[in-house]
Amino acid sequence: MAIQDPISDLLTRIRNAQQAKHKSVLVPDAKVKRAIVNVLLEEGFIASSVHEEVDNRSYMRISLKYHEGIGVIDSLKRVSRPGLRIYKSKENLPKVRSGLGCAIVSTSKGVMTDAKARSLGQGGEVLCTVT
Repeated sequence: MAIQDPISDLLTRIRNAQQAKHKSVLVPDAKVKRAIVNVLLEEGFIASSVHEEVDNRSYMRISLKYHEGIGVIDSLKRVSRPGLRIYKSKENLPKVRSGLGCAIVSTSKGVMTDAKARSLGQGGEVLCTVT
C-alpha cells in the first residue's frame, strides 16, 4: 500500500519515536524528506541522519536528540497537505513562537527555514512547523 502523504508519514514517525524515547527512527528515503531532515539537522532538532540500504530499499536512520531525558522537538506539525496546499509570500511567512521555532518552507531555491527564505526574499509552500 502506497503512502498518501510521505511528509506527514516522516513527521509522524519522528513524533512517535521521540514520544517512545527511541534513540533513532528508520524512515523510507526520498528527496524531499532528505531535504526536510537536513533542515532539522542544521537547526539542531535532531542529532544525525545516516543513509541505509535494507532489502534493496533506501532508508534514512534519524538519530533523535534529547536534553535531560526530554525530546528537543516539542511539536512537529504539518501545515500544507495534499488536499490543501498552503503557499505564503516572503512577507507572510509564519514566525513560529516569535522565532524560537521554525517553519520549513519549500521554495524555488530549495527547502529551507522561514528565516532563510525571508532573507533570500523567497516565498513558497509552508511544509511544516517545528518547535
